[in-house]
Amino acid sequence: MDRIPILKMGPFLLVTIQVDLYDRLALNLENDLISMVSKTGARGVLIDISAVSIVDSFMGRILGNIASMSRIMDAETVVVGMQPAVAITLVELGLTLQGVYTALDVEKGMELLRDKIGVMNDPEEDEEEPDDSND
Repeated sequence: MDRIPILKMGPFLLVTIQVDLYDRLALNLENDLISMVSKTGARGVLIDISAVSIVDSFMGRILGNIASMSRIMDAETVVVGMQPAVAITLVELGLTLQGVYTALDVEKGMELLRDKIGVMNDPEEDEEEPDDSND
């Protein structure tokens, strides 16, 4: 696998990492994501790392680099699905992931991105069931 797929969802890019990243794959992801932010004008990048069980200082730096480069290009970065062991490792390595927002899952991450860039939810998503009671 030479590339990780990047999906465009409205003003955001979504990346779901399903494998542990080795150095070349992580560098390819960094380059591909920044190119896609530039090409699409994306305002946010959401990276789902729920399947990642191992992280090292290089991977932590890559996430930080993605956030820094994205911010320069007017896009926010949110990482979701971080496993407790990964969070512990990042803290033990002293990596703060500056500029990277975090959320528990993709849904909360999308909500955070919408809040950060001021995008309203899709009205179709917010439709509630009509109230059948008569007031």
